Amino acid sequence: MQLEDYLKAGKIAAEVREKVRVKDWIGKSVYEICEEVEGEIKKRGAKCAFPVNASINEIAAHYTAEPNDPITIKDTDMVKIDLGAQINGYIADTAVTVCYDAQFDGLVQAAEEALGNAMSMIKAGVKASDIGRTIETTIKQRGYKPIANLSGHSLEQYTIHAGKSIPNIWSIGGFSLSENSAYACEPFVTTEQGGGFVRNGQIKNIFAINSRKKTKDAEADRLLDFIWKNFNMLPFALRWITKEWEEKQAKELLNVLIKKKAVQAYPILIEVNEQRVAQAEHTFIPLEDGVTVTTKAL
Repeated sequence: MQLEDYLKAGKIAAEVREKVRVKDWIGKSVYEICEEVEGEIKKRGAKCAFPVNASINEIAAHYTAEPNDPITIKDTDMVKIDLGAQINGYIADTAVTVCYDAQFDGLVQAAEEALGNAMSMIKAGVKASDIGRTIETTIKQRGYKPIANLSGHSLEQYTIHAGKSIPNIWSIGGFSLSENSAYACEPFVTTEQGGGFVRNGQIKNIFAINSRKKTKDAEADRLLDFIWKNFNMLPFALRWITKEWEEKQAKELLNVLIKKKAVQAYPILIEVNEQRVAQAEHTFIPLEDGVTVTTKAL
């Protein structure tokens, strides 16, 4: 396990997240947010592990800016800013909810408290289902609902979702945390009026490579090679390839790769009752007698 790279990525991701937390984003476009946050990650010597997500209100996750995205943050918005840094493919995944409307502060605090309570119980051997129980109990005690079909995940080199889930509700069975493996824990919280689930939305603006098999379209294959060389198996955004291809052509080539199943497109995730969602997230490594939270603020 590349502990050093995980720790380095975690320190960078935490620094950037804390900058994001205190900044006034009102009036900024999601394009400006994503570009600025990604720039902060790179400035500190890491690469982005995935496009920064800026998911507003009932959109729980997976919205990143389109090239020159005009959507602007209002003073009533609740924005989940989910960011990832990677060093040599070892990932730190962390998120914060920024909200300028005091009536929703409780929702944000519930996500943070659920995350804090989860972190405080972690060590090697703890069952993922027990972490889910702690998260669910914390959120419900505050009068809110956890999102049942979103979960944290195990991390591996160049792999964000490495096969194991850290649930946000209690569930039967599940695995026990292994020592010196990396995981992300991310409670998502909605209001009492929320359904407590997310559904797929129409928009798909985060992509990842599925296969490197040639498509017989020379330019699409060139894009496929570019994606592999620059992002490996990690997610990417359209705006990351418009630096090499003009936007219209980049879209067309991406569609070729999606049709050929060489690239996968991920839909945005929307709360089923279109209620607001808050999120908090840390990356952690269980130890025999406790935990290293790699994205802990210093």
